[in-house]
Amino acid sequence: GNMASSKKRNLAELSVDDFLASKFDSESDEDSEGKPVPLSEKKNKGKALETSKVKKAAPAPQKNKKKKGEASEHKQQLSRLRNKDPEFYKFLEENDQTLLNFDDSDTSDDEKEKVHRLPDHLEEASSEDEEDETMVKSKKSQDLIIVTSKMVDKWKEAAKTQLTPKVFHEINQAFKAAVSTTKGSDAGGGPNKYKVADSAVFNKLIIFCIQDLFVAVQKLLQLNPDKDKNKLILPSTSPRWSKVRLDIKMYLGGVVQLLSCLTEASVLSAVLRHVSAIVPYYLIFPKQCRILLKQVITQWSTGEETVRVLAFLILNKLCRHKQDAYLNQILKQMYIAYVKNCKFTSPNVLPLINFMQRTLTEMYAIDTQVSYQHAFLYIRQLAIHLRNAMTVKKKEVYQSVYNWQYIHCLYLWCRVLSSIYPSEVLQPLIYPLTQVILGCIKLVPSSRFYPLRLHCVRALTLLSSSTDTFIPIMPFILEVFQQVDFNKKPGRISVRPINFAVILKLSKANLEEKAYRDGLIEQLYDFTLEYFHSQAFRIGFPELALPTIIQFKAFLKQCKVANYCRQIKQLLEKIQENSAFITSQRQKATFGVADKEAVNLWEKQMKAEMTPLMKYYVNWKKLREKEIQLEISGKERLEDLNFPEIKRKKLQDKKEEDRKEFKDLFESDSGSSEDENSGFKVKDPSKPSKKADAEKDFSEDLFDMSSDDVEGEYEVDDEGSFEDDNSEGEEKNHSTVKQKTKKLPTKLSQSELKQLTEGGEDVVEDFEFSDED
Repeated sequence: GNMASSKKRNLAELSVDDFLASKFDSESDEDSEGKPVPLSEKKNKGKALETSKVKKAAPAPQKNKKKKGEASEHKQQLSRLRNKDPEFYKFLEENDQTLLNFDDSDTSDDEKEKVHRLPDHLEEASSEDEEDETMVKSKKSQDLIIVTSKMVDKWKEAAKTQLTPKVFHEINQAFKAAVSTTKGSDAGGGPNKYKVADSAVFNKLIIFCIQDLFVAVQKLLQLNPDKDKNKLILPSTSPRWSKVRLDIKMYLGGVVQLLSCLTEASVLSAVLRHVSAIVPYYLIFPKQCRILLKQVITQWSTGEETVRVLAFLILNKLCRHKQDAYLNQILKQMYIAYVKNCKFTSPNVLPLINFMQRTLTEMYAIDTQVSYQHAFLYIRQLAIHLRNAMTVKKKEVYQSVYNWQYIHCLYLWCRVLSSIYPSEVLQPLIYPLTQVILGCIKLVPSSRFYPLRLHCVRALTLLSSSTDTFIPIMPFILEVFQQVDFNKKPGRISVRPINFAVILKLSKANLEEKAYRDGLIEQLYDFTLEYFHSQAFRIGFPELALPTIIQFKAFLKQCKVANYCRQIKQLLEKIQENSAFITSQRQKATFGVADKEAVNLWEKQMKAEMTPLMKYYVNWKKLREKEIQLEISGKERLEDLNFPEIKRKKLQDKKEEDRKEFKDLFESDSGSSEDENSGFKVKDPSKPSKKADAEKDFSEDLFDMSSDDVEGEYEVDDEGSFEDDNSEGEEKNHSTVKQKTKKLPTKLSQSELKQLTEGGEDVVEDFEFSDED
């Protein structure tokens, strides 16, 4: 009220000029924010302007309590300045009008946009809103164009005649939609335009993309293949590259996603062939390339045979063309994948492990400097595991060394160093690797780990022969001849032969089997021959072979098993023959022992001419490979034939039945004194004979074997019938003896006795003969 009256009073006192000026000033309350006011007018305003500005500035903090914009804050600062320092404010008025007269209305609008303000009333979500959302979604799904077979045909025609960036974009969108159906996720880059609902259309589209599309893209980009096939032309060199770059990037991501979803080997092979053809495109996009590498390495280590080969070719291609960028990464990932996938070994898996070893060796051969760093690191890792096992003598720690992964890694590095020899860079790694393998053999040198020892011997033989390095391997083979008693009768009859190639450790039951000794002799024969074949042309062969010759002769004197003696005798003769040949040849030599060059030349000549042992080895190897193939095919044939299972009563049950049948006969014999003087000794519970004990143990072992280890294999049947004959023969033997040595019990008639004694003599003879043998 006071303010209104004072305004009226002031207006009444004013002159016409002053009135006009004051009217303009009142309007300038609005305009002053946006337009600069002239200095003369500013002076005439006086206190009225000041009061109006103070009033205007005062409510500002109430409006923007939470957050104020820069403009409104600046205005407040000026109003405070006017109160605190009026002189300075007056100076600003006179000299810098633009600083005082600025527009804060626009900035406050911006602030409203930038700063989120809560609404006065919160709205609750209603079912109608949800319905609206679902409607929008359904509209979106309705908006998707369903790809038809005609559309694919149309795109095919366009690709054949002349592909344009626009058509390529359309095809790419359809391909992306097809791939997204495999996992239900986008292949990348924005929403889908198309939808692939029919499986036939899906197949048609994918086949078109992986077979024909990129031939048309090559034409579109005007990329002509270079005369030098090894030279790679990057598509990014094309002037049209910018038009298709994003589409190609999206397509490459889609192909990798497709790879990760496929399981059928034939389809995987087709897609991998396509990937191999478009490797130059992947090289332009590092991110897509890294994702591809991961997927391809997975296929290399886990896929079918053809898939693995194609995956390896892609990896090799990537490395050759962008070695600096990818070699290190690929070698590391491939080694880790190799270790992961050689945890278990079986006859089926072994060829795949060998494939991984050979291909990984190829990759290491690309750059020996990089390979040295990897080999050094991983061989050192193997050595640390071995050292821990040697210092901390616990079962858990042994298992970190005595497992398939460790053995396969040792063999891989032997293969790498052997294949890349001669290499000055990798040469220093031969000695530490050899020491690790020798340490591995010596860690637990028991007979149960002979298979593992033989795997190590095989690795050392490969390393020694390929790198021209002398490694003392024979002591580890000859040690087995000393430790194993080959004359000992087997405690168990074997079910089937032991495949030493796919085992590291033998069970206690295996050590008692005949198959264990048969297999061991065969393995020792093979490895001795392998080793001496690699040294057969050496000028020092006679001296190298001497300890083996001595030990073999000693073995032949001790061994009484004809089959073992025959094999070792044959091997001994071949070694002696080779030794005599080298001795006779080197007697003709005119150079001294110290002349290395002459010695090397002489050895090369011997190797070219072939020594007797080398000739024998070639023939033996052919026969051995045929044997292995026949064994494999024989097993397959047996697996195909479904033999009926022969169910036999256990030996113990049969004995119980016999005891019931001959109950009275056994009871009447219990006190016999004549038995000791008779030709055949009968079992007496008070004084069991040694022979009876042996027979009892043997039959118990047979029973153990039949209950524990037999898995219904065909080979068992003959041995099983042998068991039954023995048991019947033994009982009939008892009945025959008792008939001779005792008065017959009255309960049995003459015809029953005849029935009991029929064929007795024949069975006894058979039993005695088989026992002695």
